Amino acid sequence: MKKLLSAALFSLVLSGTCFAQSADVKAVNDAVESMRLAMLSANKADLEKVGAPNLSYGHSGGKIENNAEFVDAIVTGKSGFKTLDFNDQSVTIDGDVAIARHIFEAKTIDSGKPGEVKIGVMQVWKKDNAGAWKLLARQAYKLPQPQ
Repeated sequence: MKKLLSAALFSLVLSGTCFAQSADVKAVNDAVESMRLAMLSANKADLEKVGAPNLSYGHSGGKIENNAEFVDAIVTGKSGFKTLDFNDQSVTIDGDVAIARHIFEAKTIDSGKPGEVKIGVMQVWKKDNAGAWKLLARQAYKLPQPQ
């Protein structure tokens, strides 16, 4: 009986942990989607909700922006998007930190010039004191080219 009770308690704790993690994975996926939509709309208020105050936003060409620079580049049209998709996304959670990875594909309008981009992205999200997931760091990288 003692073994059965121990096994039942262990299963309950394990399922609670899995449920909490899957709820966090959903919340991070939702935060990433909110970011994508904010980048498409170039709405300043929505963009300001995405990043942590000390955001480090890295581009595939090596440029690094802070939170204000990230928001400003999109709002002013230095970086603009006609289409924007985050494909093949995965999310892993470790406590109050999450890593999201995806393929970033877009038709861009940077300072009025059309272009296309397909890069890899790794994002680090951190849950704040209010329970909201905020983008702490983002690094884009060039994808390997087929030989």
